[in-house]
Amino acid sequence: MIEIERKFLVKTDEYISLAFSKDSISQGFLNTDPERTVRVRIKNKEGYLTVKGKSNFSGTTRFEWETKITFSEAVALLELCEPEILIKDRYSIKVGNHIIEVDVFKGKNLGLIVAEIELNDEEEKFIKPQWLGEEVTGQLKYYNSRLSKFPYLSW
Repeated sequence: MIEIERKFLVKTDEYISLAFSKDSISQGFLNTDPERTVRVRIKNKEGYLTVKGKSNFSGTTRFEWETKITFSEAVALLELCEPEILIKDRYSIKVGNHIIEVDVFKGKNLGLIVAEIELNDEEEKFIKPQWLGEEVTGQLKYYNSRLSKFPYLSW
């Protein structure tokens, strides 16, 4: 139940033509305490409840537990979430042995595009496509829980 992930800004839209899937995501947070977050997500028509712990010093590793919930449960829980509900499209791209997920934010985070890659360990090597830009791993302002409180358009 450990997530190891690195985040990058995206420089170009080249990822769109390389994507093997595109999902619509709405998500909110029942809790955004820095020690733990509790997220409700609707991905297409599927619901999920996720608990994430505090990141390590580098920002790459943290506890993550997720379970599937019904669509109606997710809709009801989103009503209880802290403002703001995040809306984004997620593109999944296979690059070498990894999947890079590119989130294209909408609403108050319009214009922000962030890519994430999950790894098996912090030192794992991966192919970095040219469309990936600056690494923002560990920068709190790019965490979804922070974007819900401090949207990109207000920076």
